Amino acid sequence: MVMEKNFGGSKWWSRRGRIRERSGGEARWIRRPDFLREGILEFDDPPVAEDSRGSFGIVGETFLGQVGVRCGEEVQRFCLNHMGASPEMTRVVWSIRREQAAGLAEGLSGVSVLQKVNNSRWINKYFRAINSRLLVGGTFVGCAEVNGQRKRRLLRRFPQPLGTAYYCLDFLIHRIWPKIPLVNKAYFYLTRGHNRPLSVAEVLGRLVSCGFEIIEHRKIGNLLYFSVRKTRDADNVVSPTYGPLCGLRRVGRDGSLFKVYKLRTMHPYAEFLQEYIYKLNDIDEGGKFRDDFRVPAWGRWVRRLWLDEFPMLYNLLKGEMKLVGVRPLSIHYFGLYPKELRDRRIQHTPGLFPPFYADLPKTFDEIVSSEMRYLEAYEEAPVRTDARYFFLGVWNIVIKRARSA
Repeated sequence: MVMEKNFGGSKWWSRRGRIRERSGGEARWIRRPDFLREGILEFDDPPVAEDSRGSFGIVGETFLGQVGVRCGEEVQRFCLNHMGASPEMTRVVWSIRREQAAGLAEGLSGVSVLQKVNNSRWINKYFRAINSRLLVGGTFVGCAEVNGQRKRRLLRRFPQPLGTAYYCLDFLIHRIWPKIPLVNKAYFYLTRGHNRPLSVAEVLGRLVSCGFEIIEHRKIGNLLYFSVRKTRDADNVVSPTYGPLCGLRRVGRDGSLFKVYKLRTMHPYAEFLQEYIYKLNDIDEGGKFRDDFRVPAWGRWVRRLWLDEFPMLYNLLKGEMKLVGVRPLSIHYFGLYPKELRDRRIQHTPGLFPPFYADLPKTFDEIVSSEMRYLEAYEEAPVRTDARYFFLGVWNIVIKRARSA
């Protein structure tokens, strides 16, 4: 079957295994021997272009037309603001196939993928394939439909209350089943991962886990568009947490890393975004990150009821934690502490009940002072100090309704 298409005034024919341009332009579709390169727009030394919408530097007018016609002017400007300045080293990809990403030339300065990543069966493999084609410092621009946008789309599909019932069924099938062991295998076998729900935190967290740092993310229309920069190769990827029970790497005694088990209260891949959230929003009262979009509303509810803490009893039984002590911290958060306190912390076993609940500090500096006082007192009288902090913490939790969420 031969399909004729027209983009930006350039007509071309598409047949399985090849694409052939019919008329020229600053940017052209390159003929390929197989389908792996179909849907990839490349530049042939385009001149400096300036059109009625303003100067865009060294880009081809056909590129402007392609992106503008398909995605709108706002998306067009977003791409051009973040794509590399060397158009001959830039690619625009309309396909989400991992094989096509792996078929791109190496050493590119920019890749823009303008189909939502929700339709990729192997999202991380696709991101790693893009990573392998980019130079260090190269830019990757892409998009996704996130949960809030998906919810609005589904609720508008049917009149109420059918819209709400349809959304609840979609939530059960597409957001709960994929996170249940064994059931998730059947889910991905049947759906091939097509049109899967993704949160903002999961999209950005997957990107960071695959060797990118976030430059900008913005909601445009019904999609979230992101721009990220390659900082490293994606060869060594730490296993993420995805199911309802998650094991988080924390700094323990002697500086060794161990897994703290908790019920999930954050979106998947949220652990990769801690440094980004800190740079974006800094620390709020109580030592938590301000405006942390990684924690959904139901996650805050679970934290208020302390349900997420119960799996940590397993760490207590294993001897990796004790009842009272400083809380085990992530590598990034641990690095925010002054060196004196870091050195002192790793001399002791972390605990379930931190001194936070006894002193109720508000600022980060007050938290640091509270932990230092506890460790100094513990080194002088371990049993008496733990007993005092335990009963003070219980009193504040039960009577004063102290919470850490």
